[in-house]
Amino acid sequence: MTGPSPAARSTGIEPIAWAGNHLRLLDQTRLPLAEIWIDLHDHREVAAAIRDMRVRGAPAIGVAAAYGVVLAAQQISGRPFPEFRAELEQAILLLGRTRPTAVNLFWALERMRTSMAAARTPDEARARLLAEALSIHTQDIEANRRMGRHGQVLIPDGATVLTHCNAGALATAGYGTALGVIRAAREAGKHIAVVADETRPLLQGARLTAWELARDGIPTTLIADTMAGSFMQRGAVTCCIVGADRIAANGDVANKIGTYQVAVLAKEHSIPFYVAAPISTLDLSLSDGSLIPIEERSAGEVTRFAGVQTAPEGVSIANPAFDITPARYVTAIITERGVARPPYTSSLQALAAGMEHQR
Repeated sequence: MTGPSPAARSTGIEPIAWAGNHLRLLDQTRLPLAEIWIDLHDHREVAAAIRDMRVRGAPAIGVAAAYGVVLAAQQISGRPFPEFRAELEQAILLLGRTRPTAVNLFWALERMRTSMAAARTPDEARARLLAEALSIHTQDIEANRRMGRHGQVLIPDGATVLTHCNAGALATAGYGTALGVIRAAREAGKHIAVVADETRPLLQGARLTAWELARDGIPTTLIADTMAGSFMQRGAVTCCIVGADRIAANGDVANKIGTYQVAVLAKEHSIPFYVAAPISTLDLSLSDGSLIPIEERSAGEVTRFAGVQTAPEGVSIANPAFDITPARYVTAIITERGVARPPYTSSLQALAAGMEHQR
């Protein structure tokens, strides 16, 4: 059983593939210099790939984790069903400890738990788990395409769009969220250019977004993060669009560190600031963004660049991977179910209706 089905696949970049009995990932730590695929046969390998950002982006993390559960189930053999379930639960908990901010991870793992609730044997559970992982994979691409169609209406012909981090095909199962909107605008015949923030400290904008857009032939200007305000000030940005790792009930958005300052600058210059994310990124159990856990990553990501030490030994380092953009800076939130606008407490709830059975 492989997936997703050809009809559901996106064009272009697909960084995750189920190869019949194992998971294949495009190693994003090697881009843009080399396109290296890694083969994973063990859920612990999947957990390490998520933690080390070989696969990254909230939707992609969820898809990869779902396949990690499948791999764990494949490796548990010769156990009575209660022991099988208990051992599988330990694998799910391990995958859930990899990255705390992206809610899609926990959403996907909960879907996997639920999918085998009616199973009575390990073989039946394995079949249900694989079917559910393939469904999560296919549904992500389909959701991205619907999101793109909803969002491209907001992007005028001739626009120059500023992005931060990478919310493209590489951050999903294919097509992308924020970049999916840009792709959809191009497919609708619009002439779109992009200004891509480099996104320190791991340069996802420079390494990944610029790489994706160059492959698509979309005109892209790469800038340092500190240049965004200047470009807005001189009228070189029409609108901003970013992805998200978790969105609270009031519309506060957790996204890659540096997103907040882009949103504040956009507000100052009266530039629309859009967020594109699937419904699975909503966490309506949290009233506001102050409750979203923020991942703190290794100091070495800040003190070293391309393997070279760039900071003095012994200096204190802070490296939060995400920040919170308050809802008041967000013009609209684009999902596969439509576009939410303020007040988000009501508009997001309306879009999310019917999703609770998947959480």
